[in-house]
Amino acid sequence: MTVLRFAEPADCDALFELVKALAEYEKLSHAVTGNASLLKEHLFGTPKYVEAIVAEYAGQTVGFALFFYNYSTFLTKPGIYLEDLFVLPEFRGQGVGKSLLTKVAQIAVERGCGRLEWSVLDWNEPAIAFYRRMGATVLDDWRICRVTGEELTRLGRG
Repeated sequence: MTVLRFAEPADCDALFELVKALAEYEKLSHAVTGNASLLKEHLFGTPKYVEAIVAEYAGQTVGFALFFYNYSTFLTKPGIYLEDLFVLPEFRGQGVGKSLLTKVAQIAVERGCGRLEWSVLDWNEPAIAFYRRMGATVLDDWRICRVTGEELTRLGRG
């Protein structure tokens, strides 16, 4: 039986291992520059930047959902942005991902949020199909804009 619970500080090493497994699945291992210590600081420090739900099976952490607040000016309500949803390959197809997504949706409803949203890579057809089955709309007419690294520093200087 899979158990879902909010992450605790002792989970950070296992969580970061899952982050690395997600990056490998997405062919983005080269983009992982953080570490478990920073993740722990951002999950449990002050300020607290993110929250996470872990999925455990027989004492093993097999999946997670990491999320944080965003805001909709059109709805004038907070929302939840799901940064990552990941389940180890050998535990897929057993309802773990569905349970994690449902739990984050329950949290959004309980907290009075107006929406739950996330991004998915355009090549990840299994995830897109899963999200559509769960009731999500894939917004084809929106694109993500991102500034990082030196470009962020340069933009911040004006």
